[in-house]
Amino acid sequence: AMEGGPGVRIREGDCAVLKRDEVFKAVSVLRRRKIIFEKQWFYLDNAIGHIYGTTFEVTSGGNLQPKQEVEETTTETKEAGTDNRNIVDDGKSQKLTHDDIKALKDKGIKGQEIVQQLIENSTTFRDKTEFAQDKYIKKKKKKYEAVITIVKPSTRILSTMYYAREPGKINHLRYDTLAQMLTLGNIRAGNKMIVMETCAGLVLGAVMERMGGYGSIIQMYPGGGPVRAATSCFGFPKPFFDNLHEFPLSKVQSLLSGTFTTETLPADPEENALVEEESNGLTEEKQTSLQETEEEPTPEAAMEINPTEEQDMMDVNAEDVEFKENKEKENKENVRDKQIKQWERRKKLLEAAALLREKNADGLIVASKFHPTPLLLSLLEFVAPSRPFVVYCQYKEPLLDCYTKLRERGGVINLKLSETWLRNYQVLPDRSHPKLTMSGGGGYLLSGITVVLDKGKSDSSNSEALKMEEPSSKRCKLQDLPC
Repeated sequence: AMEGGPGVRIREGDCAVLKRDEVFKAVSVLRRRKIIFEKQWFYLDNAIGHIYGTTFEVTSGGNLQPKQEVEETTTETKEAGTDNRNIVDDGKSQKLTHDDIKALKDKGIKGQEIVQQLIENSTTFRDKTEFAQDKYIKKKKKKYEAVITIVKPSTRILSTMYYAREPGKINHLRYDTLAQMLTLGNIRAGNKMIVMETCAGLVLGAVMERMGGYGSIIQMYPGGGPVRAATSCFGFPKPFFDNLHEFPLSKVQSLLSGTFTTETLPADPEENALVEEESNGLTEEKQTSLQETEEEPTPEAAMEINPTEEQDMMDVNAEDVEFKENKEKENKENVRDKQIKQWERRKKLLEAAALLREKNADGLIVASKFHPTPLLLSLLEFVAPSRPFVVYCQYKEPLLDCYTKLRERGGVINLKLSETWLRNYQVLPDRSHPKLTMSGGGGYLLSGITVVLDKGKSDSSNSEALKMEEPSSKRCKLQDLPC
């Protein structure tokens, strides 16, 4: 299957995904950069210019070569046993030793030929059933044929990759659950979406991909700044980020109560990271400087200063002054840069606040490690009536609590709590069956639709008015019905 449309070529600096069987890894396409994937190391230099979806073979020196399609050589009428009952797995059935295989590899013999040799030197291969033979070939191919496919990243591929590699980072959000979220949230081009997620930016990326660069997104974030590690793997073009705004969760209450200011900004995440790095680096430098001070000459030696040395000292002093002046200049520039940065952040924050204040968002998506109830009760304020919202949670209980709280509050209809069930099937001639391993849980979704919350009247008076009206309307209908 060709991913990313026909004829899209791999370019330097792209975000790409390496695929081998069902294993994926996201990488940046850079020249002369060693990549290790599935116990193979190689360089992506040769892949540049090829079409996405091309399958490459790793040759000597870690170079990638496009794989030529070769007709299967092992499909001639093979001898096969009727069953596997006489086969004993004692490890003695293979005549080739580990060293023999290593020697073959060093000679530069291709994986396919190594597999062929393994088959020929296996004493039990002929007695295996046809299915077992296929399985054996498949297993050995996986081990000795270094074949890698490069595909273009997409929501499906990246969510599969994260779920298999680092499910903890995305709160165990399974790909089918993410698909449900995008559907239930009615995500499409031109929407104005509010996204609150702690899934490394995967949910945000999925929403951005669906919207195709049209519309606007406000990402609500906890802490110092939004996390978008997975979002950067999608390789979106620059314009996609023009209408992506972010707003801190810590400011939501003040925005709702009308006391919002940009004065008390959360600390700049970049600065924090820098401080940490610097402190780590400094410890080593400090140690070395301490050692140097210990090895300084004794005071007596320092007393005997020659006239020429005095002259040098004065020059050094002059240089010091110059150095200090330069430092001050740099500091001033740094301060100015910081001010500009802060001013830009304020401007961005105000823009996001203005968008939220309109309270006309077309939808709300929540997928975080926090308890959904307080999040939802505050964020739903910004959503226009008659719009969908979806909340993901790894566990059922928080969503049940959320469900009851929303029911009490009102302003929502069509509340549904659901869990999707996913099972993989192997589909092969004569041996299609469900895979033995099945994912235990893909998390739970609470979805619903906002309606105008009529705060003017209390519920009791409302329901009484309805009771008064109901019988008359029913009576009319009964009279109209033919007997």
